[in-house]
Amino acid sequence: MIKMENITFFDLPIPIIMIIKRRYFKIPSYIVAEQQQNPLTKDLYLCELAEILVRRETFWSEDMKLDNHLLIYCTKGEGIIQIANDLVPFSQNQYCIIPEGFAFKIQTGNTDPSVFYTCKFNGEKSKIMETDFTVVRDLIPSTNNLVANRIMLFDELFNNLNKGFYNANFKYINLAFGHLLATFIYASRTSDDLMEEQNPGIMQAIQFMEQNMEKKLRLKEIADEAGYSPSYLTTMFQKKTGYSPASYFSHLKITRACEYLDFSRLKIKEIGFRLGYSDPYYFSKDFIKRMGMSPKNYRNRLLQKPAVIQNDD
Repeated sequence: MIKMENITFFDLPIPIIMIIKRRYFKIPSYIVAEQQQNPLTKDLYLCELAEILVRRETFWSEDMKLDNHLLIYCTKGEGIIQIANDLVPFSQNQYCIIPEGFAFKIQTGNTDPSVFYTCKFNGEKSKIMETDFTVVRDLIPSTNNLVANRIMLFDELFNNLNKGFYNANFKYINLAFGHLLATFIYASRTSDDLMEEQNPGIMQAIQFMEQNMEKKLRLKEIADEAGYSPSYLTTMFQKKTGYSPASYFSHLKITRACEYLDFSRLKIKEIGFRLGYSDPYYFSKDFIKRMGMSPKNYRNRLLQKPAVIQNDD
């Protein structure tokens, strides 16, 4: 038995056919070379995609160091993963990304089989993302956010890989893969998927703002809804979102204003009133601050009218 930091690997024989690649695509090297040169795909491109079944109490590893980054997403089962010298338990709805140059080992637990989706990828942008790699993280399915349905995105990639390795198809595949990867790395910025990185009080505050866009909410009202003091809410909110509660609320209002301007015939003053601005001048001023142009010029931008800043309707 191998032991490290109270987490153990068991010395087990490796039976035949304990690891099954249910679906598997390795992108040919000449296609990868083309993606590395293509301006649309060179920043982030897919090298390999697999759905893997691993029987219970089985070792799964690649003896050599990875020549690409590897995303491993567990949809069923549990076990232990070793990255470099770190041993970490994992279970269903968890994932990690192992950087290129590292090796890994996995031993599954009693579930038969454990199921993993894996992606090998690379590109110039992946180097920027490396600070978010290696940590095993939780993903909680959310009915309020479509990115939680990652299996649908994996299926989309598998289905399109079945169509062949022609250029236009691979452009779409790599763009779709970028979306899939973002639902893992940046889940905390789009939904309540990452349990450890979210604060339920902050989420409650944001939901309260979204439900009261027509009002002028005071900081204390938002803090009471979140169950925090105003000062603590401000500190935590700034830490989690990069904005103060008041600034975040204004962003929500202006985003909604853009929707009204794009998809309705409401007068600009009426839009301001609907969003809790009693003074049309202040609404226009806030809109210019957030969008860089007046509401009127924003509405007229598709007509290619001169972008002259005006403060009234």
